[in-house]
Amino acid sequence: MSENPLLALKALGQHIWLDNLSRTLLREGGLQRLIEEDGIDGVTSNPAIFEKAITGSRYYRDDLERLRGAGLSAEACYESLIIADIQAACALLQPVYIDSGGETGYVSLEVSPELAHDTAATVAAAHRLRQAVGCANLLIKVPSTLAGIGAFEQLTAAGLRVNVTLIFSLVQYEAVARAYLRGAQAWLAGGGHPEQLRSVASIFLSRVDAAVDQRLDALGTIGVNRLKGRVGVALAKTCHQRYREIFHGPDFAALEAAGVRPQTPLWASTGSKNPAYGDVLYVEALIGQESINTLPDATLAAFRDHGQAADCLRADVEEAQTHLADLAALSIDLAEVGESLQVDGVRLFAEAYKKIMASLQAPPKG
Repeated sequence: MSENPLLALKALGQHIWLDNLSRTLLREGGLQRLIEEDGIDGVTSNPAIFEKAITGSRYYRDDLERLRGAGLSAEACYESLIIADIQAACALLQPVYIDSGGETGYVSLEVSPELAHDTAATVAAAHRLRQAVGCANLLIKVPSTLAGIGAFEQLTAAGLRVNVTLIFSLVQYEAVARAYLRGAQAWLAGGGHPEQLRSVASIFLSRVDAAVDQRLDALGTIGVNRLKGRVGVALAKTCHQRYREIFHGPDFAALEAAGVRPQTPLWASTGSKNPAYGDVLYVEALIGQESINTLPDATLAAFRDHGQAADCLRADVEEAQTHLADLAALSIDLAEVGESLQVDGVRLFAEAYKKIMASLQAPPKG
């Protein structure tokens, strides 16, 4: 039997997380099998994932009836349901977390997307959710909006472990990385233990290509096709190069000497939205150490079936930078694209969250 390509990724030093969570996965042993057979060592979630899980799995019905009968608000019902799932996933990944010394084995739980532009409310929600879950291998997920980055810095300064999400540009990535440095410095200055800190920066890829491709098509210029489907990977490689400059350079040296872990780049939105690009594009092109790739079920299965594992994350960085420079020469501002995509991302998560709230307010079906 040939080697599982997913295990080959692990051997190359990349962490693979599952971009999904549901009670079906938990109750029917799916997540446990992924951990044991595929080397999955983390889980990410978001309101859209939970909206699909709660409305599509029979395992929530009894709890839904009980919670509704208790007269709880829709938000309280939602948090009760998802916190139980998060705790169960954390328990399954606890051995990985311990064996890795806290490097991996995490489960991400996102604060309400309705708080994306409220720093104080995000900070308060993060503390409340961390206390409610009560698991060391929890990452609180906050968006890389201006308010979210402010909250992230405060949370890091308080010793919380955070996944910063909805990053769509190098500008946004660098702002997140710098906030981690400031927060970590404040945590240490207050007497915090360096090994308490852990953070990842979730950089979204396929959505970037989808948006850029639309702009390239609108130009109607000869030669632009060579950039289509290449910008997401170029963004990831450029961000990883910047990661190395920051976290292997003088800016992080004192924190590293104190024992603080660097903030790891995480590739998100890795399911190809354009079938012409192949179903493992955002996996094969971005394999390498000091990175995490979080895969939806279909992408995970596709790579297991026909993925090719080779260390290439740090290769062709100059070519990636050239792609981004060529894009700028066409007057396509990737920073502006990133801002637009972030607005859309917050909106989509908020819509999913509102759908959940509406469904939890509805009377139970007989």
